[in-house]
Amino acid sequence: MAGAWAVVVHGGCKPIRPDEVEANRRGIAAAAEAAADRLRSGGSALDAVEAAVRAMEDDPIFNAGRGAVGNADGVVETDASIMNGDTLDIGAVCALQKVANPVSVARALLAEEEVLLAGEGARRFAAARGFELQEMPPRPTPAGGCDTVGCVALDSRGAIAVATSTGGLGGAPVGRIGDSPLPGCGFYADSAVGGVSATGEGERIARTLLAARLIQALEAGAHPHDAVQATLARLDRIGGEAGLIVLDAAGRIGWGFNATQFAVGWMTAGDEAPQVEIAGLDAAGSGGGSRLS
Repeated sequence: MAGAWAVVVHGGCKPIRPDEVEANRRGIAAAAEAAADRLRSGGSALDAVEAAVRAMEDDPIFNAGRGAVGNADGVVETDASIMNGDTLDIGAVCALQKVANPVSVARALLAEEEVLLAGEGARRFAAARGFELQEMPPRPTPAGGCDTVGCVALDSRGAIAVATSTGGLGGAPVGRIGDSPLPGCGFYADSAVGGVSATGEGERIARTLLAARLIQALEAGAHPHDAVQATLARLDRIGGEAGLIVLDAAGRIGWGFNATQFAVGWMTAGDEAPQVEIAGLDAAGSGGGSRLS
């Protein structure tokens, strides 16, 4: 439908303490609203996903950007990615230090031939593009969970984009890379099909190519809800926890998870405010923990 748009965001698969529930709700709502602000004014899906993920990177309740955990040396190393579903251009950075909004560094990389820059190379690229380098004190490592943030958006022109960002696993080996910056693993977008953002146990998501599997299910004609469930079932072979959000070319939203809790929010052109659910905690999240669009 001309002029229609939609956005879905997630704040990660993670146990959420009772005293952090409302902060997670507010953070998810703010991220969805940041994306919606761009979309309702005719902005691009790329603008929307970057805005949503930046909002979560700036919110210390999430393990991304300013709220990232430290590695085994107590140093913050972040991963982020963004993908243009029209052109299939990808920008991704990993093991990036001293940048508060790595998703914007990833977006700056979209114009380059390189898809992924790591470590010192990513830091040098950020500095050359004028990003402020600053000390990033790590947040205390949470008791568990896989706290990647992500967003998928469909704009009024029919373009789909996806973005992800994470501080990785607390105490992980220096240089450890999860699924978030790896296309086909933690994310993918194709405007002709749909877009997906994953969160969970990165090594297991990478081994099963979860994002690629979900896109293939959409190409085969599956409803987003069914595609999510079939994709999560792929993890049964090796075990592991994951959460997925998806938006197809028709603007249908789906999500699901097999972890303890999953913070999700969504909004479409017909909504006055974002809808937010802490799946696994809210009553509506019971019975499979999936949203049917």
